[in-house]
Formats: sequence, C-alpha cells, structure tokens
Amino acid sequence: MAKQHRALRTRQELIRSAAEVFDHVGFADSSINAISSRAGMSTGAVHFHFGNKRALGLAVELAAAQSLLHITGRIPLRHPTPLQHLVDTSHTLTQYLLDDPVLRAGFRLGTDATWQGDGDLWEQWQDWVQLMLTVARDQGSLAPGVGVEDAVYAITAVVAGFEVRARRDAEWCSRQAVTRFWRLLLPRLASEDVARTLVPEGTVTPVWPLDENGTDALRLPGDAPAEADCGVA
Repeated sequence: MAKQHRALRTRQELIRSAAEVFDHVGFADSSINAISSRAGMSTGAVHFHFGNKRALGLAVELAAAQSLLHITGRIPLRHPTPLQHLVDTSHTLTQYLLDDPVLRAGFRLGTDATWQGDGDLWEQWQDWVQLMLTVARDQGSLAPGVGVEDAVYAITAVVAGFEVRARRDAEWCSRQAVTRFWRLLLPRLASEDVARTLVPEGTVTPVWPLDENGTDALRLPGDAPAEADCGVA
C-alpha cells in the first residue's frame, strides 16, 4: 500500500511539473529534462511512469478535464437558477485558473498549435455553457430576443480572454474582473424578474474538488493553494 501511494504521488508530482513547464513555455519547447528537474526526479522516473513527453501531455490534459468536470458538475444539472449557477461556476473556474497549474496548462494545450491531444478544454467549457443557457431558456430565464448561441460565444470568448490576459496581469483572473463582466451582461441576458435575483459577485466560495479517494484531485496531500500568479513566469 505504501509503495502504491509513493507511485501515485510520484505520478502526481510529474504531472504537475509537466503542467508548469507546458504552461510557461508551451508543449514544443518543453523537455523531459526540464520536467524531471522541476519535479526533483531523474528522467528515468518520467520514462518509467509515462514513457514519453506526449504521454505526460495526455496525462495533464486528462487531469485538467477531470478538474473542469468537477467544477461544472458539482451541482445537479437542473439547478433552480441556471444563470446564477453559470455566474458562480465562472467565478470558480477563474479562481482555479489562478491556483492550479494543471488546469491552466490543460486550457493552454487546447490553444497550442504544436499539441495534438484527445480533447479541448475550451470546447468542454463551451458545451457546458451552452447546456446551462439552454436550461435557462427552457425555464424562461433569458431575456426576450437573447439567442443561446450568441450568448454562448460571448461568455466563452470573455472567459478565454480572462485566461489569456491574466498571463501578464493576474487581476484579469480576479473575482472583481469576473463580477464586472456579469454586472454588464446579466441585465441584457436575463429576463427582468430573474435579473433582479442574480448576484454577479457569485454566491459560493470556490473549493477544491475531491478525487475518488477523497483527496484533493489536483493538489498533493498537505499542499497549500499556490500563489495567485495565473501562470505568469
């Protein structure tokens, strides 16, 4: 059991180190040496656990996708106020982009032309936004004349912009920045009655998800949240 725990911890450390390197320099310019050095391990450990850099990239992508699924799937789909759930989830996502290098790297891989992976986190996020807006429309929560597709593109584009701009200025991933966006959009997006009930600042405090073993999915046991650098080297 102890040996299995050490092996799992080693894999987690390598995934996080790979994510940090991918996030800072991109997939093509990263190297096994840089990743292993950042993890404080030998290159042999990387080859033993993953085989090659692409396998590490796939592991980062998968871990990031699982994290995004936790963020968007914590509350049942038929949320009583889908627009508030959308607001709250966008706050949670941007907080994770501040704190978690694996999730951040997963999104960056999706826009990296040198990476050919199995998924796209931006597409995953866009699909979820569309699902929540469709629920809102079906419940009569959208303002007259608001098209689901138009709103999906606008929200996805703005959140993507937060992630990109925050690489130079972490303020773009802040609660204040997301709140300003929703203050502007919600009166146009929501029906008049629903808009009065919505809280652009969000109504929940972001929490780290748990994996199937009941431990932090993206942090090692005992880790504290990282400094809010949003990937700025």
